[in-house]
Amino acid sequence: MSTTTTPTQNPIAATDPEIWQLVDAESKRQATTLEMIASENHVSAAVMAAMGSCLTNKYAEGYPGRRYYSGTGFYDEIEQLAIDRACELFSCKFANVQPHSGANANFAAFLALMQPGDTFMSVVLSEGGHLTHGSPVNVSGLWFKPVHYPLVKDESRKDCGYIDYDEVARLAKECKPKIIMCGYSAYPRTIDFKRFREIADSCGALLVSDIAHIAGLVAAGVHPTPFGHAHVVTTTTHKTLRGPRGGLIMTNDPELAKAINKAVFPGCQGGPLMHIIAAKAVSFGEALKPQFKDYAKRIVANGKALAAALTKRGQKLSSGGTDNHLVLVDLRPNFPDLTGKQAATWLENAGIVTNMNTVPNEQRSPLQTSGVRLGTPALTTRGFNESHMDQIAGWIDRVLRSNGNEATAKTIRADIAALCAKFPMPH
Repeated sequence: MSTTTTPTQNPIAATDPEIWQLVDAESKRQATTLEMIASENHVSAAVMAAMGSCLTNKYAEGYPGRRYYSGTGFYDEIEQLAIDRACELFSCKFANVQPHSGANANFAAFLALMQPGDTFMSVVLSEGGHLTHGSPVNVSGLWFKPVHYPLVKDESRKDCGYIDYDEVARLAKECKPKIIMCGYSAYPRTIDFKRFREIADSCGALLVSDIAHIAGLVAAGVHPTPFGHAHVVTTTTHKTLRGPRGGLIMTNDPELAKAINKAVFPGCQGGPLMHIIAAKAVSFGEALKPQFKDYAKRIVANGKALAAALTKRGQKLSSGGTDNHLVLVDLRPNFPDLTGKQAATWLENAGIVTNMNTVPNEQRSPLQTSGVRLGTPALTTRGFNESHMDQIAGWIDRVLRSNGNEATAKTIRADIAALCAKFPMPH
C-alpha cells in the first residue's frame, strides 16, 4: 500500500490505466486523511501481497485433505496453517477460516445452530447491533425470529448506555431463545461474557459471540475473551485484528465444529478464497508476535484519550466514554438539527473519515442517524498516539461547530495532510 508506486511499477497501469488512476487516487486519499471508521484498518504489505498472489487462481472446494479438485496440496497446508494460527491466537480448539465475511460467518453459525423460525436474541439494532443480528431486510431477520434486548436508557443511572443485563435475563426467560447473541458494531464498553453465559444457561440457549470489532483486542488480552463462556465465536478478520476483509468462526465443541463446517461448505459457500485465507494466516502470524499486544494496548489508550478530549470540549458520548477502540458521538444535545450523515460529510471534507451511526433512543432513520462513530485502529497502525488524539478531537469539534464552513474544512484538511505526511502508511 505505497503511495510512491509509479505506473511503470504496477501492471494495472499498463493493462488498465483507467482503473489504475482510481486505485492510485485512493491510495493517496488514504495516505492524506485520518481513517477513523472503527471497522477499518490498514493491513501490512505482507497481508496485501498474499491477497494479490497466485493463490487466487485455484478452486479448493472442501477442506484440507478433503477437496473436490486436484492440485490443492499447497492449499491444504496454507489453510491448515491459518486454522492452527487462529486456534493458537484465540486459545480455542476449532476454527473455520473459510467465511468470505463476517456476515457469512454469522449466517453459517445460524444455519448450523437453528432451524428457520427459531427465536434468537440480540441487542436492539439501533443501539449497537448489526445488520446480521436480526434486521428485517437480512436473512437473519427473514428466516429467524429476533427478539432484541436494550441498553440502559435511564440517564440518571451510572450505567446509562451499557447493556441492560437484567432485561436480557428477563427477556431470555420469557422468550426461551435458541441463541443469545452478544458482540456489537457500535458498543464502546466491555462485554460481560460470563454474565451472558449464565443467562444463556438459565434458559437453555446457546451463546454466540460476534467479536468482529474487538477480535484484535481479545487476541491481545486487552479485552476479556468469550472463550470459556460462548459456545460459538464469530468474527471478521479485519478491524482491530488488522487482517484481510473476511470472516472466521471458532468453537471448543467438536460436534458444533462439525455442524459449522457443514454450514459453511456446502451450506452457504462454494469455493473458498484461498488468497484471502493465506492473508488471514499472515495476519494471524503477525498478531501472534509480542508487538501486537502493544499495538492493541495503544488502540485502547488512544480510544480513551479521544473520548476524554471530546468530552472536554463538550461533546456527548454514548455511555459517557469507551473501554475499547470505539467512540460514539451523540450529536443531539449540541446539534439537534444536524444528522450523522451531514456531520460525516463535513468531517470527510476536512480530511477526517468517519461514518454516521444510530445512537440509543434513535429517532432518525439509519440513512440519516443522530450520531457519528469514531475509531482508533487505523490511526494507531500509522503510529498516532494519545497526544494526537487531543489535536484530532479539536479538529472534530471545530468542524462540527463551524456548521460545515468550507473555509474551516479547507484549513483543517491542509493541517491534516501535513500531519499525515509524518506518519506513512504500512509498507
